[in-house]
Amino acid sequence: MIAHLKHPSISPEEYLAGEEKSQIRHEYIDGQVYAMSGGSDSHNTIAGNLFAQMRGHVRGGRCRVFMENMKAYIPALNYYYPDVMVTCDDRDRSSSHSKSHPCLIVEVLSDSTEAFDRGDKFADYRQLESLQEYVLINQKRHQVECFRRNEEGRWVLYSYNQNESIQLASLDFQISMEALYEDVDFTVSDAANGLSQQSAEP
Repeated sequence: MIAHLKHPSISPEEYLAGEEKSQIRHEYIDGQVYAMSGGSDSHNTIAGNLFAQMRGHVRGGRCRVFMENMKAYIPALNYYYPDVMVTCDDRDRSSSHSKSHPCLIVEVLSDSTEAFDRGDKFADYRQLESLQEYVLINQKRHQVECFRRNEEGRWVLYSYNQNESIQLASLDFQISMEALYEDVDFTVSDAANGLSQQSAEP
């Protein structure tokens, strides 16, 4: 979880310089640096299944799919590491370490980060004018929530449950629940994936 203890704030430039040399990933939130802990078996399997299906779908086109190690940059705000992110914007090709114009962002939920993913992080992501869909995937049961921006700029929730196919309009892409959760064992209890605040010098 995110610790309440605060360290002296650092600049985005200091964060980026430190992140290039760091052996572990950190997210940058309101001037504070947070270490990313390792994900559970289910978390990584779900993200990997989605990435593999999406990578095949966009292959040869202008869209690029990234998994876990690519930062999403919210200008003048924060840097996050989405579990899966897609950008089809040519402006993102000029940056090799972060993307500022994604059309789709996906987070696999865990106990320690769910409230943040639904709250402040989603509020930050909504600042991205290019973002069309924000997807939250439950790793404990067959449940996917897709928040889609409509023509009026409002976010509409589309929920998907067991035996349904998830439709992602931003990529004209669909994936079945069976394929998304392939090899996921819901009977295994894994340590929750989360964030822990580290020194302001990453």
